[in-house]
Amino acid sequence: MDNSTTIHDVVMVGAGPSALAAAVYTTREDIETVLYEKGVVGGMAAITDRVDNYPAFPDGVEGMKLASLMEAQAEKFGAVIEYGDVSDITDNGDTKTVVVDGKNVEAKAVLIATGSDYKKIGVPGEKEFFGRGVHYCATCDGAFYRDKTLAVIGGGNSAVQETIFLTRFTTHIDLIVRSTIKASDVLQKELQKLVNENKVTVHLNTTTEEIVATDKKVTSVRVKRGGQESSIAIDGVFVFVGLLPNTDFLKDSSIELDEVGLVKTDTKLQTSMNGVFASGDVRSGATLQIASAVGEGATAALNIREYLEDLQRRTVQEEKDS
Repeated sequence: MDNSTTIHDVVMVGAGPSALAAAVYTTREDIETVLYEKGVVGGMAAITDRVDNYPAFPDGVEGMKLASLMEAQAEKFGAVIEYGDVSDITDNGDTKTVVVDGKNVEAKAVLIATGSDYKKIGVPGEKEFFGRGVHYCATCDGAFYRDKTLAVIGGGNSAVQETIFLTRFTTHIDLIVRSTIKASDVLQKELQKLVNENKVTVHLNTTTEEIVATDKKVTSVRVKRGGQESSIAIDGVFVFVGLLPNTDFLKDSSIELDEVGLVKTDTKLQTSMNGVFASGDVRSGATLQIASAVGEGATAALNIREYLEDLQRRTVQEEKDS
């Protein structure tokens, strides 16, 4: 690294609620901060129809609006948000190298706040018809299925919650559950009301074998239960089988991940790489809530400030000793 190389105070990987909150705190402390986002600023919050459990919004708030407000606040204090795909982080001692779109970016500290993405079920037709009959975001695409029929795949909180939401548009939903429903009691009671009203049919212990299309239009799902196969006619499919942490870019790094790929941190939210922190849904032990992700972002920012102050003191002392 030559003397002309720019070394940022902090590089944040991701620009969801956790990173945006962290950026508000760092920039208000005059810590120069750059965020790199490869998808949507605001992360999964931005593609959520409505957020009803975020403080200060008693009537709820649209996910995109909340994300836009967070983005505007971070930028107001001087955060720079860039689009770029991070593929690696390496440790150089007092600096870290973040590879963004194949180019090296240097930073004194790094915050990983890449969140999670939707799991796939990996059946024929899923990849081929993504966005053309196969979806992972009810609030983004549900309105396209007004007065049509849908299949929802999954049995957890997200699957049941999104099934309830999708009944605003559809005439009927077939909920396909691989084993049993694992959603909360509150959601199960709401679901049962819809079953009683014949708006939803639940298929337990049923696997999805294929998403079938005719003339490039999804028309049915092929399912199996007890060894018997059958087809369910539908107009579209929504898949909600959980989330995967966005940590593929760390698989070959020295940053330690847990058994499901989440980033391990200590009590200061620092990873196994000194000077690299993690917060939000990508962190092992996170509660997967926007409010807690924001809180972790603020905590990480304060710990980053402390780390940078210690780094500065060490640098000054080394210069005195040399």
